[in-house]
Amino acid sequence: MAADTPAQSAEALGQAPSTPSGQQQAKLFRIYNHYRLVVSLMLVALLFVDPVNFDMRFRLLDYYQAGVSAYLGLNAFIALLLVAGFHPSQRHITLSILLDILIMHGLLLASTGITNGLANLVIVSVAAGNILTPSRMGTFYAALAAICSLGISGWAVLALGESADDIVRAGSLGILYFAAAFVLQSISRRMMRSEALASSRARSIAELEQINQQIIQRMRTGILVLDRFGQIRVANAAAEELLYGAPKTSVPINQRANVLPKPLKQGLDAWLKDPTQRIEPFQPSPTSPLLQANFTQLDQERGDQILVFIEDMSKVTQQAQQMKLASLGRLTAGIAHEIRNPLGAISHAAQLMEESPNLEPGDRQMLEIIRRHSRRVNGIIENVLDLSRRQAANADLIEVAPWLQEFREDFLQTQDEDCTTANIVLKIDPQLPPARFDKSQIEQVMVNLCDNGLRYSEQHSGQRKIGIHAGATEDGERAYIDVRDQGPGIAPEHRNSVFEPFFTTDKTGTGLGLYLARELCEANQAHLSLVEDNKPGCCFRITFAHPGRMI
Repeated sequence: MAADTPAQSAEALGQAPSTPSGQQQAKLFRIYNHYRLVVSLMLVALLFVDPVNFDMRFRLLDYYQAGVSAYLGLNAFIALLLVAGFHPSQRHITLSILLDILIMHGLLLASTGITNGLANLVIVSVAAGNILTPSRMGTFYAALAAICSLGISGWAVLALGESADDIVRAGSLGILYFAAAFVLQSISRRMMRSEALASSRARSIAELEQINQQIIQRMRTGILVLDRFGQIRVANAAAEELLYGAPKTSVPINQRANVLPKPLKQGLDAWLKDPTQRIEPFQPSPTSPLLQANFTQLDQERGDQILVFIEDMSKVTQQAQQMKLASLGRLTAGIAHEIRNPLGAISHAAQLMEESPNLEPGDRQMLEIIRRHSRRVNGIIENVLDLSRRQAANADLIEVAPWLQEFREDFLQTQDEDCTTANIVLKIDPQLPPARFDKSQIEQVMVNLCDNGLRYSEQHSGQRKIGIHAGATEDGERAYIDVRDQGPGIAPEHRNSVFEPFFTTDKTGTGLGLYLARELCEANQAHLSLVEDNKPGCCFRITFAHPGRMI
């Protein structure tokens, strides 16, 4: 689960662990052993302060000195084990606390009895035991310490004739032992419940952050976080792909210091001046799909970070195209009835007149003009009808290399029978990614581009020769196909108009070929563009959608 519900939070509070975690226990025990080591060093040091008076006050000085030295050696040995990486278990901790309580009471017995200040150190040992193991074992520590204290006091009263006040003092210490045990157990359990809940919340937050990160990275919508100067702070993979082609590097986009594409930077500046303004769709490069950017501020007070959503307009264009085709279908039905039938009558009448034996040469020339323009108008109607009758794309995942080789062979067979006058040079890059498209529709686009390329190459160079290059985008995830001719190229003033309907530089053309080709590409979420690379001829590029994207 990514987040805890209230019931889960209550369950976490009610079922908190009875003891600290292993890592916490090891850390607390390490601190406690440092304390014991310091105490044992101080006890050994006190032996050399006033050894003459020790003989008068201490009951069993030799045993006391041996006990203090052994206590120092034991704590030093445990400290070395901890430094070496030893991880104490619950059994080791329990044994250590028990030894502390017994050794301290042994030192009390060998020294001046329960009135010695060492009795206060027993309280620390009991408290440490209840912190390390806040359970029934902690109560046992308090009970053992109380019994030992009462035992020492009772022995001193019976055997040594000490005052009965020692028993009262031992009882008071016993009460302190139990009080420390109960209070620290309660505090420790509360702290562990709070820590368990905090850990659960931290894990939930980390899981949510990881899930959100994965969602953002897998989104096909580009997301950018910018400052007011257009510097990129954060960007997901889709934004890199849409804006820069996602270079083959694992370095984040904000560390590569990529500047915003000029159209997006201009849109950001315009939006900063007027936040109500919506920027126009743009293309980061001539071969990129049409993109739409939307801006919003992340911090309304400071306004120093701007969130940008970048949408690929392919789907929107596809939906608009479907609506346009539906309207066009109704329109073309009227065209077929109102125009095509009269056009057929005109063409038929011209054929009948041409059969007359008494026609003058001028009249025959006029009839030829009628037939030629009738064929042109009929071609325009056929193209529009084909567009309106076209069904939605039925896309499949296609391996581009074998499909392109098969297309080349089929296309050459539709040219001259000997296939010698048409020459298509095919180049396919290695490790070409697959593409998702409708084969019949993209074949129509390729036929149109190849026919145009062969025609303009022949007009300009006298050779019907074109080149087809299949490669991968810079991110290595999308395929593209370039069709380059040996023609004169497209004049700069006409480059923005080549995909407009009825625009043509060929007197015999209808001006619908490239328009229909782009419409077919958009229906497959591909992008048809004119490549401006300052090389001879003209190059059109089909950039296919990501193979994982559903059409």
